[in-house]
Amino acid sequence: MFSIRVYGILIGGNKSVLVSDEYIRGNYYTKFPGGGLEFGEGTRDCLKREFKEEMDLEVKVTKHLYTTDFFQMSAFHPSNQIISIYYFVEALELIKAPLRTRPFDFDEREMKVYEDKNETETFRFVSWDEFSEESVTLPIDKVVAGILKSSLL
Repeated sequence: MFSIRVYGILIGGNKSVLVSDEYIRGNYYTKFPGGGLEFGEGTRDCLKREFKEEMDLEVKVTKHLYTTDFFQMSAFHPSNQIISIYYFVEALELIKAPLRTRPFDFDEREMKVYEDKNETETFRFVSWDEFSEESVTLPIDKVVAGILKSSLL
């Protein structure tokens, strides 16, 4: 089985990078915003939907950055292979979602979501100087972080 995931790289002021801090199934993860491709959906439409659902943010999906080119088993479903697709995105409006300055700084609203779904998330920008492969948790995200840092952004 395959799980196809689509993620967005949103670059903010001073080349800061948007990340999502998430608490899922008892573990903490910092990753790029995005999520799973649904049946009947294209990858760009998936990414637009994910940003709208997670951040109430309309985005424009621009340049493709990376697609997984190695085997990665799912951390949540060991019988699934993960294929992740990364695009740059641009915000088409001001960000309304609360932005944090510290990792995993969940507020009461986000903890309420956790109680209902057993997972929650919040967002923050990581400055370009501090951003690295160590800024994100998932193996494929680490590859993408390395590609970003070696690019001429």
